[in-house]
Amino acid sequence: MTKLLRHRLHLAVRFTVALLMLGVAGSVAGGRGSAAADPPVWTDEPPVLARLIEDGYRAESLRLQQMAALRYCSAARLGSVEAQYRLGRLYLIGHGNMRNPAFATALLALAARGGHARAQRLLGSVRDSTILPACLFEGGAPDLAGTGEVVPHEVVNRFVRGLPPYKQRHAHLVQRLALRYAIDPRLALAIVRSESDFDPLARSPKNAQGLMQLMPETAERFGVRNILDPEQNVRGGLAYLRWLLDLYEGDVMLAAAAYNAGEGAVERYGGVPPYAETQAYVGRILAFYRTGRHQVPDGSLAADRLDGRG
Repeated sequence: MTKLLRHRLHLAVRFTVALLMLGVAGSVAGGRGSAAADPPVWTDEPPVLARLIEDGYRAESLRLQQMAALRYCSAARLGSVEAQYRLGRLYLIGHGNMRNPAFATALLALAARGGHARAQRLLGSVRDSTILPACLFEGGAPDLAGTGEVVPHEVVNRFVRGLPPYKQRHAHLVQRLALRYAIDPRLALAIVRSESDFDPLARSPKNAQGLMQLMPETAERFGVRNILDPEQNVRGGLAYLRWLLDLYEGDVMLAAAAYNAGEGAVERYGGVPPYAETQAYVGRILAFYRTGRHQVPDGSLAADRLDGRG
């Protein structure tokens, strides 16, 4: 056998082994993906409920079924339809002592009555039951509300992946540019979601325009020449948000209030102005971001954390 032929045979064997290893890894990952729940949806549920569901999701991803059930059950007891669905699903597909079709059916039926579409679809695979787990009627209030944890990246990534393509494009633009202004992309997305829902042509009755709903004077203040150009609009909005975060030393509540009503109104009232619109706006931002302190990106936030690969 010639040296060239041996070299080609060696390469062919290595290539075949690599393909087999990829196939095995893919089948394992596929099996895990079919059993594991999707990341929670990014909603404006009270932060304490969202955090319980996210903790349950992390535990379930690590196959810690009992811990996941406790987290889901705490949120379900407080009325979260999403938690009712997730706990029911866990009892439906769980292993060992965790598997309980009677609990699963009753919980899925409860979530379905609350309008949960996936719970309605799963109900067809199990028999009727009205037996609910005891954890729904026991236990005190959870103590997670004050942990100050930011909404997890995987939750926001799922939200971005679920957007229509043209909105997804603008969300990626916001995430990318936010890092250049030392702003947490999750906070930037929360602002843009509340301001324009990723519509670059949005215009308010007060003439705020574009993705970040800049007023013409604010656009001029931060060097925006074309207020309806998506990138210029986002750059101007992020520059303003960065200025507000510096002014209020990372206080998300005050920065959000000033972004909505102006820093003059915040100064005049010594805090969030008593405007119904501003108070509702600040409530949405805090519900989405989950903490009142801005988490400055450390500079090592890789791109794959922002597009759903990490």
